[in-house]
Amino acid sequence: MQTKPSHPWLMLISRSVLFLLFQGLIVLILYATGSTSAWYESARWWTLIISLANFVSIYLLIRLYNAEGKRFFDLFKFSRATWKKDLLWFILLSIIALPIVGAPREPLAAGIFGDVNIANNMLFRPLPTWAFVLSFLFPLTIAFAELPTYFAYCMPRLSKQINGWLAWLLASFFLAAQHMFLPTILDGGYFLWRFGMFLPFALFTGLVLKLRPALLPYFVIVHALLDVTTVLVYLMI
Repeated sequence: MQTKPSHPWLMLISRSVLFLLFQGLIVLILYATGSTSAWYESARWWTLIISLANFVSIYLLIRLYNAEGKRFFDLFKFSRATWKKDLLWFILLSIIALPIVGAPREPLAAGIFGDVNIANNMLFRPLPTWAFVLSFLFPLTIAFAELPTYFAYCMPRLSKQINGWLAWLLASFFLAAQHMFLPTILDGGYFLWRFGMFLPFALFTGLVLKLRPALLPYFVIVHALLDVTTVLVYLMI
């Protein structure tokens, strides 16, 4: 596979498309087993949907980097020359990021739905034990799939075709937008909530990685750890 100018543009939408495809597959399975509300029930399995999409994203990224004569997993190496500065920057930026990233979730849900629990219940519904265990593939794979797709692959390559700041905005927009399809629930308020709650995170993270790409390994580790806590929410259901 040779790299083409269209590849970073296609990768911008790839994860949203994968979420829809894998949810559609689950819908077909549920329908075949007699479910009368297959689409609604399919949303319950979103941790498996994202895990499957992550595996495909990683595969695509490996192929794309190989086509450029590069090694995908080299992205996650810490810089020996600058690691002290990188770590300090990461700690300082994390302190700034926490209120920015976490602030929109509950106020936005309350404003749209009138009750935060309504929004949370759309996502967190009981799963069988086996599905809960498999859900840990989600944080393990997300580290290599999400931020690398948008900010390590797409953003710098788009910057060679269009204005660099526009590339940052586009990569951030599509990272936030993918969450509207994870899972896809046909509700306008839900789409707005999912997009709005992740947009500050996307813009901030993209800006940091545009200005200091060496921080990517630090961000992916913390990203994975945060999503472990997301999976553990199921223990409270």
